[in-house]
Amino acid sequence: MDKPTLEGEMIRLRPVCATDTEAMWELVQDPESKRLTGTTVSFTRAEVDAWCAGVSARDGRVDLAVTANGSDEYLGEIVLHEVDDVVSSASIRLVMRPAYRGRGYGTEAISLVLGLAFDGMGLHRVGLDVLSINTRARALYESIGFRVEGRLRDAARDGERWCDVVAMGLLEDEFRAAQLS
Repeated sequence: MDKPTLEGEMIRLRPVCATDTEAMWELVQDPESKRLTGTTVSFTRAEVDAWCAGVSARDGRVDLAVTANGSDEYLGEIVLHEVDDVVSSASIRLVMRPAYRGRGYGTEAISLVLGLAFDGMGLHRVGLDVLSINTRARALYESIGFRVEGRLRDAARDGERWCDVVAMGLLEDEFRAAQLS
């Protein structure tokens, strides 16, 4: 599948590329981003360089850089991954650089990618996992129409403490109903 470029009112989503390395490196080093996403792996600069240079060619996923309209600067990333054509499902993941959180970019990015998932790819379900400590992200997902489907108790770490992983999902008919309202 060719990786698309999607245009919104505030943002443009385009395939992640090698020029995104510096900004992605900043993102994967940010302690708060790692905490809120449950990332426990540390990446080397060489791994980030290789990832940015090659991820757009990988099958079964769509990795898109979030950029502001009129700029090509990498503000964050949205990924549709674990695409399963047999059961028509995928998972979605969003992470924004600290300076660009809370500006509405994430909401628009998710809406654009859900349009791609349901209209462009014909998927039936899109799911995600969010840490229970990430109340802002969970509220965002719920405002878009995602529903809580389950909870994995103490499945992630928040420093020295444990936290739950909340599984959420959105079905095609729920997406379409939300578009009409």
